[in-house]
Amino acid sequence: MKFLEALAQQFAGKPIDWEKLEESLIRTDIGLPITTRILKKLQEREAWSLLGISDVVKVAREEIAKILPATVSPIEPIPGKPNVILIVGVNGTGKTTSTAKLAHYLSRGGPGEPPLLPRPRVMLAAADTFRAAAVEQLGIWAERIGVELIAGQYGADPAALCYDAYVKANKNNIQFLICDTAGRLHTKTNLMAELQKIRRTLAKHDPEAPHESLLVVDATTGGNAVAQAREFKNALGLTGLIVTKLDGSGKGGIVVAIQEELGIPTRFVGTGEKIEDFAPFDAREFVAEML
Repeated sequence: MKFLEALAQQFAGKPIDWEKLEESLIRTDIGLPITTRILKKLQEREAWSLLGISDVVKVAREEIAKILPATVSPIEPIPGKPNVILIVGVNGTGKTTSTAKLAHYLSRGGPGEPPLLPRPRVMLAAADTFRAAAVEQLGIWAERIGVELIAGQYGADPAALCYDAYVKANKNNIQFLICDTAGRLHTKTNLMAELQKIRRTLAKHDPEAPHESLLVVDATTGGNAVAQAREFKNALGLTGLIVTKLDGSGKGGIVVAIQEELGIPTRFVGTGEKIEDFAPFDAREFVAEML
């Protein structure tokens, strides 16, 4: 259920209990600063004691809409070189599946049917070299999507693999090189340093690479997703989020909290298990449908 719909049911026909309203808003994961701003806006209104739940919903939507970017930058080919996309995240967020979904999306030239012809060329690099299942999973996806996969031996240096993948992608005129890295706890300094090594290695080919660093977060994670985003941003720099499980969250407030606190936009959302259940983030649609 949309969290504002849940609010409507909870408070319908009753005087607004400000403490309960504050608690309900915080539980949506939109964050304390935004919650405070919504409550302040409501209490600034004349005759606030006569406010109904429709006023709460209206103000919440307005404040959230102010935070989210009206448009999201598309990922497009870069003339003369591959656009390198680094996919990062903690374990269990759906990172490898999101990598495959992004590859499918880009290989079709974006949303819509039929796919653009000629199709953009996409290459996957299985840089999660410490989990054989991840390489196997990405290989199955690559075959299904029809894109090339670069993989190394178990335990190989992921930075060296990304380096070699860039050489091949550049030689073969690949438009998009997507590197799926190992899931790692954002609190582990040595694992975060490994990501920095991958970035430095790719920069030997192109000082601007990786051109995109996307963090995959699970919408059901709640406030911990903000902590994850903060640490990955500090270690690596992030250009956006891929948010998974928006279909089953009933919340999605972390999208707002991360944008507000860290300035990291949500670029794509996953809304199901199928390869097609993936789309660019649309703020208006998010506010209208998810909230």
